[in-house]
Amino acid sequence: MKLLQRYPLICPVLLALLGGILIAFFTASSYALWFGLGVLVGGIAVPLLTKAPADRETATVTLYVGNLPYRANEAVVRNLFEQFGQVLSVRLMKDRNTGKRRGFGFVEMPESEAGKAKEALNDSEFQQRTLKVREANERKEEENDSSD
Repeated sequence: MKLLQRYPLICPVLLALLGGILIAFFTASSYALWFGLGVLVGGIAVPLLTKAPADRETATVTLYVGNLPYRANEAVVRNLFEQFGQVLSVRLMKDRNTGKRRGFGFVEMPESEAGKAKEALNDSEFQQRTLKVREANERKEEENDSSD
């Protein structure tokens, strides 16, 4: 796969050769040459003329959303935050033992839109609860200090 990404013209050349050989094998005409030439030109021209969209790394921010109503689900929270921009993910935390929601979660958004959402929704009323919206802290890795 990396070979094809590094050398994108290998695939059309191999297909043109294979197609030409197959047609020449089954027919005794010059169509094989034209077919191979057409596949070769098309296989080279299409990748050169059409460029894949560049993978732009969008800076994202994860927002902590606290004091959520226990009945709120991911879809409702997503709809709330989508008023301010694209929502990449919503994770509502649940108790491990009971499976019930714990009243807080995390919303991931592009950096430019997260600021607007945070300003608008922090200390706002949502389903009779006052939301707390802050930028989430990085998860701390548990230290495994095992002294022998």
